[in-house]
Amino acid sequence: MARTTDGDGTPVPQRLLAAATRLFAERGYDRTSVQEIVEAAGVTKGALYHYFGSKEDLLHEVYARVLRVQQQRLDAYADADEPVERRLRGAAADVVVTTIDNLDDADIFFRSMHHLSPEKHKQVRAERRRYHERFRALVEEGQQAGVFSSATPADLVVDYHFGSIHHLSTWYRPDGPLTKQQVADHLADLLLRALRP
Repeated sequence: MARTTDGDGTPVPQRLLAAATRLFAERGYDRTSVQEIVEAAGVTKGALYHYFGSKEDLLHEVYARVLRVQQQRLDAYADADEPVERRLRGAAADVVVTTIDNLDDADIFFRSMHHLSPEKHKQVRAERRRYHERFRALVEEGQQAGVFSSATPADLVVDYHFGSIHHLSTWYRPDGPLTKQQVADHLADLLLRALRP
């Protein structure tokens, strides 16, 4: 990856993503121009098009980078040598923390995903489905072992948990009464209580 020549040496793609994220959050995706992004990043349009084929590619990457981190972390929890209830609780809390850590990215994406081409939209849905399927597999593992209740289908359990997560940007505030870890613990505990046999 090419590096900038300024003091901090931040790679150009990271500078572009940071600028795009800030501008998309402030103005909205559709009201932000490519020129504004490159000016905010301190690069040329040629640099943007070297790393990203379009403004749409930047929007996709804003979300994809968060999802990649969450997928890696979920895989680590799922593959751990621990009882399934500990693995699920860890994964359930972790996705809350990583979402709060990236609230702007998640909010931008959910407000703007309709701007993606059908091909990119399909790609994002496949990436999200992979994550949800791995998470659901933990629920199903516990249900099949009799550790979790199977009264509620695993799909509905997963939708319930992620529905809560997708609304975090509408109410969570860093200066609010609960820390991100407290919110994560509460939501993970709610999930585990709902699965109790």
